[in-house]
Parts: sequence; C-alpha cells; structure tokens
Amino acid sequence: MVRVRRLFVIGLSMFIAGGAQAQMELPFEVESITSFDEPWALAFLPDGRMLVTEKKGNLFIVTQDGEKSRGIRGMPDVAYGGQGGLGDVALHPNFAENHMIYLSYAESGVGNSRGAAVARAVLNETRRGGELSDFEVIWRQYPKVVGYGHYGHRLLFDDDGYLWISSGDRQKFTPAQDMQANLGKILRLHDDGSVPDDNPFVNYFEENPLVDDEGVYGQVWSLGHRNVLGLAFDLGGQLWNIEMGPRGGDELNRILRAANYGYPTVSNGNHYDGREIPDHDTHPEFEEPGVWWSPVISPGDLMIYRGDLFSDWRGDAFVAGLSSRAIMRIELDGDHAREVERYDMGARIRSVVEGPEGAIWVLEDDDDDDSTGRMLKLTPKN
Repeated sequence: MVRVRRLFVIGLSMFIAGGAQAQMELPFEVESITSFDEPWALAFLPDGRMLVTEKKGNLFIVTQDGEKSRGIRGMPDVAYGGQGGLGDVALHPNFAENHMIYLSYAESGVGNSRGAAVARAVLNETRRGGELSDFEVIWRQYPKVVGYGHYGHRLLFDDDGYLWISSGDRQKFTPAQDMQANLGKILRLHDDGSVPDDNPFVNYFEENPLVDDEGVYGQVWSLGHRNVLGLAFDLGGQLWNIEMGPRGGDELNRILRAANYGYPTVSNGNHYDGREIPDHDTHPEFEEPGVWWSPVISPGDLMIYRGDLFSDWRGDAFVAGLSSRAIMRIELDGDHAREVERYDMGARIRSVVEGPEGAIWVLEDDDDDDSTGRMLKLTPKN
C-alpha cells in the first residue's frame, strides 16, 4: 500500500508568542467584483465569463466585470435547507461544441428523505440570460435518507473525459463503508452517468455473491470518506480531495484506486458527542491523510494552481476555508503535502477557482447574519 507522509497542523499556520495568529499582509490584491445570495460554485466559460450557482437554486452567467444575467430558466427543483440546495456546476469537456453543463443539487425523495443528484443539460443563451434544455438526471445518491447535511456533490472532469463525483456520507456514518450504498465515496463515471468497465469494483458482485447484484458498487473509485467538498488533479495527474472531519480531523487526501480512507472506523477527530474515534495510525489497512487539521479549517473547495500569474505557486493546492475564514496554500511534492501559508480573508470562503488568465477567483459563503457572499478576484501585488 502506498503511504503519504502525514502532517498534523494544529490551529493556524503562523503563530506569535502566546498562540495568537501573526498578522501578515496578504500577498495579493483583492478586488470585489459582485455579490450573490448564498453562492456555492463557479465555472469559467470558454470566453472568460462564468457560471455561478446560488444554493437556493439559481444559476447566472457573469462577466469578469461583475455584470450578471437574469437567472437561467429550466433549473431543477432543489431541496433547499441546511447544507442542501443547488451545488456545483461543471462544463462538459466538449462544451464549445455541445453547450452541455452539469449541475449537482439536493433533491427530495419519499417522505422526508433527500439525496444529491447530478444532471446534465444544454445551455441555450438568450439576450437576457439563458435556459436549459434536454435536462437529464444521470446520477443519484443511494439511498436517500432523512437529514440536511453532507451531500458533498463536487464535480470534476479529467483529461480523459471521465466525470468524478464526491458523495458525502449524509451524516449517517456507516454507509461510507457499505459497498451497497454510494454514500461516503468518490465516484468515477462516463459523461452520461454509465460505469466505466475499468472501475475497480465493477466485478464486486461476482466476487461477493451474497450482495445485491443491483448495487452501486461499480461507480466507486474510493471509499471511507466523510464529506468531500473539493476534488482536484495535480500537475502530474494525481487526484487529491479535501474533506471535512468530525470534531477535529479535516483531511487532504491523495486519492488512490480502490483505496479505503477509513471513515467512520478511523478519523483523527472524534464524534461531536465526545465519543472517541481511533486514529488512522491504529488501522494501517486504511489510507492516512496527507495533511490533517485539528482544530478544523472546515474546507469548502480545493484548487491546484496551474497558471503563470502567480509563478511561485504553480503546482500548489489552495483550500477554501469556512470556519477558518481563510485560504490555505498547500505545497505538494509528489506523495507529500504540507500547509505553507494561510491567508486571512475575514469571511467564510466557499469556493476558490483559477481563472483563464491565472487570477484566483473566490466566492465568499454567507455569514450567519447575512446571506450575501462576494465574488473576489485575487491578483499579484505590483
């Protein structure tokens, strides 16, 4: 089993005597572009404009100057509440030709149950905005459960056109280890939602004849996750994720084929009710995190920088921090990872994305007393 070097980060990355955070000047200019009502994700269109989602179910086309379209028509009904609502947005690799986009969102089920879904649709632009056509749900969390948390549902296409989906454990713990549920997993699919023949568990039924042959195990790439809110490939093509731990133990993981990351059997945090969870090093059969944090940073997104505008940061990972109200910069070196800087942004950070010209674009999350979150553009200081 390939292991990654574990780095334990206690609290904030820079300290002065007495444990207080060192005040440091941000190494970039921060430009406020516009604001949204509970923004969640953004994706760049080929012409440099952006698609931006709001959790209540709205999708907008936004220019880099902050001009917003009217809400896109034809959106799905979302189960808004708690952590649920409209989530991620991604472009099909051939968007320039097919104009297809992918959306993740929480949907209602029987009774009070809910679950994440992923749909694709064609984006047809109009003078005032646009509308979706050929709307098709291609994936759903199974099973739907009662509750309002841990949907995960981040989306990512790789260079080969495979669609990666993060599926949270829905705060139900044990489904993360249950191969007859797709909760608490990272999934790899074709762009139409079908299962690739070379996924690691496509023969799971044949090897385990007592399980249900209608299961979802063929979708699974890795398991034992809690609530994955960021997926990104590094410059060498290695997949990493960022996920929320329980009380302590937020994790950055190097994602390996068929690997088990141990939740809820192990975690470097404990349950919110005080019950202890064994640490990763007590169960070497599970993959250890590359970096873990306690106190938590509450990660909301993950980006690995590829541009030249911040040339010294090429290849580094950037983590959006919610409770930490910061952006963490993580240095990646092969199998190794370490936090090297933390930038205090003064607000909950939901999303961090590299723009087409190398600027870093940020969405603030809403605060408890204000549902407005700004879009920010970060560029180097002169």
